[in-house]
Amino acid sequence: MCGIVGYVGSRQAVPVLLDGLRRLEYRGYDSAGIACVAGGGIERRRAAGKLSQLDALLQQSPLKGTVAIGHTRWATHGKPSEENAHPHTDCSKSLVVIHNGIIENYLELKESLAAAGHRFESETDTEVVVHLIEEKLKVLAKPSKPTLNEPVFFEAVRLALNEVRGAYAIAVLWAKAPGTIIAAKTASPLVIGLGAGENFLASDVPAFLEHTRRAVFLDDGEMAVMKASGCSFFSLAGKKVDKQVHAIQWDRTMAEKAGYKHFMIKEIHEQPQACEDSMRGRLFPLRDGVLEREAGLPPGVLKDLRQIYLVACGTAHHACMIGRYWIEDLADVPAQVEIASEFRYREHVLGPKDLVVAVSQSGETADTLAAVRAAKDKGAKVFSICNCVGAAITRAADYNLYTHCGPECGVASTKAFIGQLTGLALFAVHAAITRGALKEGRAREIVADLIKMPGYIRAALKLEPQIVEIAKALHKKSNFLYIARHLNYPIALEGALKLKEISYIHAEGYAAGELKHGPIALVDGEMPVVVIATRSRVQEKLAANVMEVRARGGQCVILCCEGDAIRADKSDHVLRLPPMDELLSPIVNVVPLQLLAYHVAVLRGCDVDQPRNLAKSVTVE
Repeated sequence: MCGIVGYVGSRQAVPVLLDGLRRLEYRGYDSAGIACVAGGGIERRRAAGKLSQLDALLQQSPLKGTVAIGHTRWATHGKPSEENAHPHTDCSKSLVVIHNGIIENYLELKESLAAAGHRFESETDTEVVVHLIEEKLKVLAKPSKPTLNEPVFFEAVRLALNEVRGAYAIAVLWAKAPGTIIAAKTASPLVIGLGAGENFLASDVPAFLEHTRRAVFLDDGEMAVMKASGCSFFSLAGKKVDKQVHAIQWDRTMAEKAGYKHFMIKEIHEQPQACEDSMRGRLFPLRDGVLEREAGLPPGVLKDLRQIYLVACGTAHHACMIGRYWIEDLADVPAQVEIASEFRYREHVLGPKDLVVAVSQSGETADTLAAVRAAKDKGAKVFSICNCVGAAITRAADYNLYTHCGPECGVASTKAFIGQLTGLALFAVHAAITRGALKEGRAREIVADLIKMPGYIRAALKLEPQIVEIAKALHKKSNFLYIARHLNYPIALEGALKLKEISYIHAEGYAAGELKHGPIALVDGEMPVVVIATRSRVQEKLAANVMEVRARGGQCVILCCEGDAIRADKSDHVLRLPPMDELLSPIVNVVPLQLLAYHVAVLRGCDVDQPRNLAKSVTVE
């Protein structure tokens, strides 16, 4: 997931862009570059590796100018290198483009452009865009027919993009329209920051939040013409579009490390607050139509439901698996969980009485967005649970419930997962009340337990010193197995995913009842087995699984509750949480597993916030 920044105003642009790119580092990248309008032309600086490499290059060879665009690249087409780093330029070196996404028909376009005499200098799909714009300018900006440069520039970009298929967020500079940046998006995030006498462009709000909190989120198929004096918005058909200006409520400090070594550990410790903030104002009174008031979901839709589909990717998919238990148990409606990348390619029997619940931290995940659109094409209604106001999925959905976790910068999701679980629990409780499936007494018991969750998460965080010692004992292992049952089976999957993501240790999550159907063959003295065995209806069965692992020389890390009668063997590591109701236990049980993954990764010397090959949000298929 590449990072895009742009600036047009009166200040020197390069320091603004470098600061913005640093605030987008969490997205993951392997090279970086900046292009600036200067001296009647455009100058570029690009470097492979981290931003420090680009910064060093700019120290040696500065760029001066007040209009510029910058980029951090996460390789899709072509290896990480200076040649493949953005911005890319045309044959005349007067145009530059930066791009996030994938151009699906780039080979077809490249062949056509090469036949017309264009010379390509990179292996990327992006470079075809800048040459395509150059080709359009040849037609539109004929010397025999003088025209104003800015309208010609706009039209050339518009015509070029109408020939492009795929996902893109782009920004373009042209030396002959030196005070203008043209931007556009389809299926990749792009947001404009509106300042006073200056304007900003970015993939995500933190890049410009120090300078303005007024933001405009571009929708798919929209373009922006940015100048210091203001911004105009258009469709790809060239029609003027009126856009809503959003006031961003969180501030820049929420996206900084605040003394923590990594964003991930900071965000793990922010989870009690994330849980509280995502519940705030949504619990009482129970029958006041919270889902209608907060999300715009009419009671009639809930009462007439035939089925619910929960769609998401990665960590959000694990949240949906838990949400399914809650929805079926409390709201008495059938629910299915679907991986969004599979949902979009299946033929579904969907209709107006079906509700698709799309869960996403960023609201920009390409597969989840495609699943939302597929569901709407079939006539289903869509309810989103999202952390980012104005994101693409929230604009496509019929109803939205926002979590209030603040920005999550660590690539491996932690507090957003807690926010998603909180949102799903609220949805299940209020849907159950609206449908008459949950008596008010039981609803109040669940709400009382929800209110306790932030305190239980704080108790889980106090286990960190003990978890550090476990990490020291196990961080050199090559494989881990995570097992659980019922509501906590998805937490086993999530715990294994976290370890894989940031420590590069092979780990698998299994339903514990499946242990003897294959995985137990792997268990020996070199295979740590993490057992999620907090108080539940299946706790005795999990105790039996522990005995099976021990009998084969396996080493257990057992997560249970204080006072539970799970006996610890001398080879075991036992983490004890406060006693809590089974229903909501996944919200707490994931926290020690996040801490374990984090401290194992740190001990192994891994880049926790920017793990290799991963991006914060997958905005291309």
